[in-house]
Amino acid sequence: MSVDPHLVIIVFIVFVALCFDFINGFHDAANSIATVVSTRVLTPSQAIVWAAFFNFIAFLFFGLNVANTIGKGVVRTEAINEHVVLAGLTGAIAWNLITWYYGLPSSSSHALVGGFVGAAFAYKGMEAVIVQGVERIGLFIVLSPVIGMTVGLLIIVAITWLSRGFSQGQVRRWFSVGQLASAAAFSLGHGTNDAQKTMGIVAVLLFTSGYLGPEFYVPLWVVLAAHLAIALGTLSGGWRIVRTMGLRITKLQTYQGFSAETAGAATLFTTAALGIPVSTTHTIAGAIMGVGSVQRFSAVRWGVAGQMVLAWVLTIPATAVIAFVSFNLLSFFF
Repeated sequence: MSVDPHLVIIVFIVFVALCFDFINGFHDAANSIATVVSTRVLTPSQAIVWAAFFNFIAFLFFGLNVANTIGKGVVRTEAINEHVVLAGLTGAIAWNLITWYYGLPSSSSHALVGGFVGAAFAYKGMEAVIVQGVERIGLFIVLSPVIGMTVGLLIIVAITWLSRGFSQGQVRRWFSVGQLASAAAFSLGHGTNDAQKTMGIVAVLLFTSGYLGPEFYVPLWVVLAAHLAIALGTLSGGWRIVRTMGLRITKLQTYQGFSAETAGAATLFTTAALGIPVSTTHTIAGAIMGVGSVQRFSAVRWGVAGQMVLAWVLTIPATAVIAFVSFNLLSFFF
């Protein structure tokens, strides 16, 4: 019985996509657990299990709007083939590993978008790129941390006002419990936002290769595989970035951690409903900065924040360049 070599290539690329999802999980584990670890509500191991569980079950609560945006709203389907997808994933994985090594909380979401765009541009030129879709995502590079910061600021001000007259011990006990819920909510938002990007890539690969039929959709097995991969990645940790997100930006109390996670979750739920792929990293970092700045402006280590912003700005162009080079190498050898 002969094996279809094209199918073997497709299976390999799907495996690489799930590897990216796994790396996304450990790269972005900090997003879900940094605040709840830094406030000592949960130990690191407890927090990782908590986050991974809610990463996995997120598919039960949200639609697939983000997956559809990635699959159909960034690169034209006629400009997608196996080399484009593989080169795009190569760019995203390389950038994630580089920023993970240096402890920089960059965006896996924007790494994937940049890689996809760079590879498609190498294949078909600018006509391959849906400029409006990329501009929309680029706009939220700025908006998602600003929204997270603003909502976090409003929540922390409201909590500070409402908790007047209560002891610090009482406030800590209340929000120790509250942080379990807020960390779970943020992990749900992280799971649905980030896993759906991998779903979109896998689904568009299957569609353009003729394995989905005439209509684009995301098969259930792709949904489950993507959520399982990101959950397993979260279980593997990502301690370098946890330290940056949870300890180096600002020092948090339980009510501040609750405020940051709630602000981040609210932002992610809204953007997921709108089908906008945003960065969970940008969102929670902005929320942490907003919460920290309420104590006093100097409570936030703005030098660390500046390093993070630099990584955010570089992510899409850097991954696009890596993917562009990867595509040309693949084309040369194969």
